[in-house]
Amino acid sequence: MSESEFAALRQRMVADVTVHTVLQTGRLGKAALSRRVMDAMAKVPRHAFVRQDLQHAAYADTPLPSDCGKTISQPFIVALMTDLLDPQPTDRVLEVGTGWGYQSAVLAELVARVYSIELLEPLALEARRRLARLGYRNVQVRVGDGRAGWPEEAPFDKVLVSAAPDWVPVPLLEQLKPGGRMVIPAGIAESQQLLLIEKDAAGHLASRAVLPVRFSALEEPEPG
Repeated sequence: MSESEFAALRQRMVADVTVHTVLQTGRLGKAALSRRVMDAMAKVPRHAFVRQDLQHAAYADTPLPSDCGKTISQPFIVALMTDLLDPQPTDRVLEVGTGWGYQSAVLAELVARVYSIELLEPLALEARRRLARLGYRNVQVRVGDGRAGWPEEAPFDKVLVSAAPDWVPVPLLEQLKPGGRMVIPAGIAESQQLLLIEKDAAGHLASRAVLPVRFSALEEPEPG
């Protein structure tokens, strides 16, 4: 497919996300996502972050398989999680679960710096390659246990987690700045909820469940 054809499909994807958001107004408390977020969704070439044999389906509003048994998230979920994060141009964001880097690229369009952790080295290497090829210089990807965060670069203005732990890892909460936000799916497979967690200026935490979701589990490194 040509770049112009991909661009047309990307605009259709944005329209689909817009409709999906309207349909979820009751849960979300609003009928539209941030214009900045939607502009980023319209700009980032999702087809560059999916398998070549699936590029024809890159802009369908559905998750797609990638590698190592993982998936690239549904565009609506990527847009929603990004919107809930309320990304600002000066933010330093911790992302847990890089995958092939699509969510990283969307964040990179909106914030100053993205620090992304991927447990599986093949995925991390592929994400680095794809992000570099597209010119994203404000994303740093490392291999590691996302549950532990990135202490050397903490604290972070925002934290976004793209895989689901049974409960929210304490180190990630500790590495969130006062006044910051975390967006994370949590819970066992059949009852996961997408959570928005906010830390006030005094360091107190408040959370709310946004909607039911189904993410891959946030895995731990193999022992040894």
